[in-house]
Amino acid sequence: MADYIDPIHFNDLDRLDPETVCRRTASTYDPVQQRYTLSVWGRTYRITPGAQRLEKLAPDPERDHGFLGLFVLHYLLAERAITPDSSWISEKEIPGGATFFRGPHAIATHRIADRFDNDLAAFRERCQALGGQPLALADAAYRFEIVPQVPVAVLYWCGDAEFPAEAKLLFDRSIGRYLAADVVYALAMGICERLGR
Repeated sequence: MADYIDPIHFNDLDRLDPETVCRRTASTYDPVQQRYTLSVWGRTYRITPGAQRLEKLAPDPERDHGFLGLFVLHYLLAERAITPDSSWISEKEIPGGATFFRGPHAIATHRIADRFDNDLAAFRERCQALGGQPLALADAAYRFEIVPQVPVAVLYWCGDAEFPAEAKLLFDRSIGRYLAADVVYALAMGICERLGR
């Protein structure tokens, strides 16, 4: 998972005051092992900046997309605590998003749509298994808190004879104040990979 992470991000985290990082992110820090522990989408991760290592605490047969690790590092590096606005926006509404989230940076929500192929029951089952909370949006939708104070909604519409099934991600309006568009892209790709497998 650390393969996608430039060592400079580990170095930047290593220079920060652990107490400040923990207060901002609801992570914990072990001063003996010099590593952080953080809950990420229902799993526990250890981040050891000095060793440039990011790993899951317990064995898990599901492999995470490396982009999720990049998001985790940037979340720990955020300059201030994230405070959600409790309103949803698309990636295009994030500052700079209208130009960034297209072409090679288009969010791969087709992976989710293709994976469930109009099977709402399977979509709901998978979302609930991953800790999703139902939302009254689309044909089915779920809210996930990926890390503390970073909620993401996953919406799903069934297709018909004219239009294929469609999935979409929504983000809390606050996300653009704390994380750059490329970091939001890393988060989105991690979500699409896990839900779409």
